[in-house]
Amino acid sequence: MSTLQSTDDESAAPQLAPWFHNLHLPGDRRTAPDHPLGDFPAFKWRQIAPHVPEDLHGARALDIGCNAGFYTFELARRGADVLAVDVDEHYLRQARWAARELGLEKRVTFRRTNVYELARLVEEPFDVVLFLGVLYHLRHPLALDIVSELTGDLLVVQTLTMPGEERVDTPANLSIDAREEMLRPGWPAMAFIEQDLASDPTNWWAPNAACVEAMLRSCGLVIEAHPGHEIWLCRPGG
Repeated sequence: MSTLQSTDDESAAPQLAPWFHNLHLPGDRRTAPDHPLGDFPAFKWRQIAPHVPEDLHGARALDIGCNAGFYTFELARRGADVLAVDVDEHYLRQARWAARELGLEKRVTFRRTNVYELARLVEEPFDVVLFLGVLYHLRHPLALDIVSELTGDLLVVQTLTMPGEERVDTPANLSIDAREEMLRPGWPAMAFIEQDLASDPTNWWAPNAACVEAMLRSCGLVIEAHPGHEIWLCRPGG
């Protein structure tokens, strides 16, 4: 197995390092085989994959925050035509190169844009939308409204969360004098990160699991599955 982080082989495009996605490329090459999280994000995809149709021919998919394209390529392999977007040109350069290496460039379109600009595409819902590892990086997390409107069928959400898996049934109308209820474990809550988290200034929010689910419901989404830690699968409500 060879790594693209340190190779001198020009065909491996070493100028694209460092890689955050450990892509598995032809010739038993890996882009980040020594990733501190292990085989990332393949191990997360194994949790998501059984919930995504095996045959996506004829489907349109959107990968928001595509990074080097791991999830994009998995959808393209299943036959989807994928629009993959990211704000970081470095990641997009990696993804475009990898798409050619994998022979998937005809199924994927890469675009540099942010989630707020995707509002222009609301009139064109996608069959499958991936919103993985993005929510907590947003200064304005209610961009989730835009994401929900872009979802025609299946939305997969993954986000950093606060510790705790408790959920409480919140009242339909909370009295202003009963706000201490908001301090109960399991109340939907989100921590604001004023300073850096993990030395990353783009980490803005850490919702608890109850908050993620409440936000999804408030966007008109129905949660169908919670296949792994910090992962939710949703569909638009009726």
